[in-house]
Amino acid sequence: MYVPAHFEVTSTQWIHELIVAHPFGTLFTHGKSGLDANHIPFELHRDTTELGILKAHVARANPVWQDISNGDEVMVVFCAGDAYISPNWYPSKHEAHKQVPTWNYQVVHAYGRATIHDDERYVRGIVGRLTRTHEESQDRPWKMSDAPKDYMDTLIKAIVGIEVEITRLQGKSKLSQNKDVRDLRGAANGVIEQGNTLIGNAMHDSADAKERA
Repeated sequence: MYVPAHFEVTSTQWIHELIVAHPFGTLFTHGKSGLDANHIPFELHRDTTELGILKAHVARANPVWQDISNGDEVMVVFCAGDAYISPNWYPSKHEAHKQVPTWNYQVVHAYGRATIHDDERYVRGIVGRLTRTHEESQDRPWKMSDAPKDYMDTLIKAIVGIEVEITRLQGKSKLSQNKDVRDLRGAANGVIEQGNTLIGNAMHDSADAKERA
């Protein structure tokens, strides 16, 4: 990934927090059948290794778990939103007309080694933890025990676990940090007016940081 210095994020904590907040990643593999991409929710285990371990599951019918071998290098991409940036949102554009459109976004690339876990206990643990994490905001959180045991047993047998031990992390936060503060805030307001508060607020945070620097 091309990462200019002013957009690079090297903080492991920042990268981990982005993964936890946006756990739906894209798993890229290069196995026996060539390049492939699968879109999967992941859970991050931060304290197991220096950079962490990603755990997920796929349908047994998905060929990816047979297409790759233990130890193969893979990459998982996580995105924390994106937004088109119009030149009209920069105050300086209306003075010098020297601005062009761009696209802002925050992403993480996690490189690592894959391990396949065709193990019912391992898979049950992944499903249980993912369920607890994403159901906790519900008024009446759903639990695996809410479904009939034989039904859940059948479904668990129909999935396979994938683990990625992270070996390298790359973070990019492109939020117009290379612009003057007034242009950065103008673009942030334009993004928010389009309904994208996630990137818009992140851009305002970036402007705040520039003002403090």
